[in-house]
Amino acid sequence: MTNDAPGRPDQGRRLTKAERKDQARREREEIQRRLASKRRTRTLVIAVGAVMVVSAIVAATLLSSGVGIPTPQQLLQQAAQAADGAGCGDVTTTAPFDPPDQDRVHIGGGNVAGPPLSQYATTPPTSGPHADVPLPAGVYDSLTLSELYRSVHSLEHGATVVWYDPAAPANEVAKVLDFYDRRLQDAAVGQDRVIVAPYDFPGDSAGILPDGTQMALTAWHRLRTCASVDLAVAYDFTSQYSFPTVGGRAYKGEAPEAGAAI
Repeated sequence: MTNDAPGRPDQGRRLTKAERKDQARREREEIQRRLASKRRTRTLVIAVGAVMVVSAIVAATLLSSGVGIPTPQQLLQQAAQAADGAGCGDVTTTAPFDPPDQDRVHIGGGNVAGPPLSQYATTPPTSGPHADVPLPAGVYDSLTLSELYRSVHSLEHGATVVWYDPAAPANEVAKVLDFYDRRLQDAAVGQDRVIVAPYDFPGDSAGILPDGTQMALTAWHRLRTCASVDLAVAYDFTSQYSFPTVGGRAYKGEAPEAGAAI
């Protein structure tokens, strides 16, 4: 019995040399197709992996360098319009503590207990009795009352504080935190002279921000309040009321020990 299908020799007989050569060629081609398919799959996997690695490196670089965070120049250009949108009042010069001879008095260190916040001339305080040791600059999740008294000493040394209502919109607060919470070598935005924290001190009538205020900006004898949290407004304030200032801006504050360590 013979097999009439072309290209397929009769399985019951011995293959000729030409048929063996043709069969070997077909087997080689099949092997080559399989190898080519594996190479394509391997190349695709490598390419996808490389893209993922590069993407991760780029993302990490962007985060570490602060790319995506507004620049100081952009914020200053937006500041005037942003202040209107955030319902901000003017920067005011505040009165000293009553009696005035207590405006710069030190009240001890450690877990110091100062006067009730309601006795200070403003909420938040911009001067008055304060702890012996200033509060270092930085972004804080919360502060104790003792640390608040330390922050007043920081104001005396030329620092500024960005206070925000803990109930303020998280996305707007996050913009402020991300801007100031960077290493000094990654950004020169004056963050070594700025304190950012929620204003939340229960048990005192002045332990929360006044109604209608979600952000309060303080320097020594200076206060600006806003109905909403806004990064551009905050930076406009901190860059000229902290000492030293940022970007060569003129100093508008009157801290009695401006530039002292905090």
